[in-house]
Amino acid sequence: MKRLPIPDDVTGEEIDKDVRQELQSLPKGLAEDVSRNLVMVARLIDEDPEGAYAYSKIALRLASRVAAVREAAGFAAYASQKYSEALAEFRAARRMTGSVELWPVMADCERGLGRPEKALDMAGAPEVQKLDKASQVEMRLVAAGARRDMGQLDAAIVTLQSPELASNSVQPWTARLRYAYADALLAAGREGEAREWFAKAVESDKDGSTDASDRLAELDGVEFVDVLVEDEDEDETEPEAKSEPEIESESTDEFDDEDDDEVEIDDEEDDEEDEADAEEETPRAAQVPVDGDDDVEDDEDEEDDAPQS
Repeated sequence: MKRLPIPDDVTGEEIDKDVRQELQSLPKGLAEDVSRNLVMVARLIDEDPEGAYAYSKIALRLASRVAAVREAAGFAAYASQKYSEALAEFRAARRMTGSVELWPVMADCERGLGRPEKALDMAGAPEVQKLDKASQVEMRLVAAGARRDMGQLDAAIVTLQSPELASNSVQPWTARLRYAYADALLAAGREGEAREWFAKAVESDKDGSTDASDRLAELDGVEFVDVLVEDEDEDETEPEAKSEPEIESESTDEFDDEDDDEVEIDDEEDDEEDEADAEEETPRAAQVPVDGDDDVEDDEDEEDDAPQS
């Protein structure tokens, strides 16, 4: 059997004591192995349903006769929207324990399989009377969902109207019940009432189990801006803005180089003109005599001095 990696910090002791008690019927090493896989199911079921499902299949192969294992496998399949498989596991767990606490989620599996009528039949079954208050509210939510699946919006609204909805006390189910009622009202076009109940859902939703605050803001016309996206856009545009001065500086340098060349040329021309002017202005007496000219003058002087015959 192929096993999946389990972190070393998972000991198996993290599971509920009632589940540990069920696993005592197994050999010690096997019970520890099963319990560690069940811990991984509980860790991953919200964030990674498919991963939780994979661990549940291993636990199921190791201990398929343990009701807690069948129940865990059912919830993992339910979270992965494998409703037929989930329903089969829930039924098996119910047969083993005789408990009706899984009745609401079994009915919701019927909805997932496209059988809302069957879910409504289960909502009216005697088993519902055996449920505790939390499970009865859950059953009411499933029944209202089945009504909406069938296009019966008004009936869904009436189904949710109950003492639990009208109560001012906040219970674990209060936020979800108020949210479902607000959503049904909005679907029926009763926007004003929907806004009121979304606001009440926000008040009771202390752990953020619903998106009631977002729905309320949407009704109020509040638009949320993703600051991270804006910062990324600004970062992308900054290099383009900086490129313009660089281009200007390059062009300026080119013009500066041309000016320097022109200045150098002008300086050379000025030097040549200055030299020419200097030659013209210098007195001929100050010019350096050529050696040949001195010899000619000496010869002439000698001829003048010579005696005439």
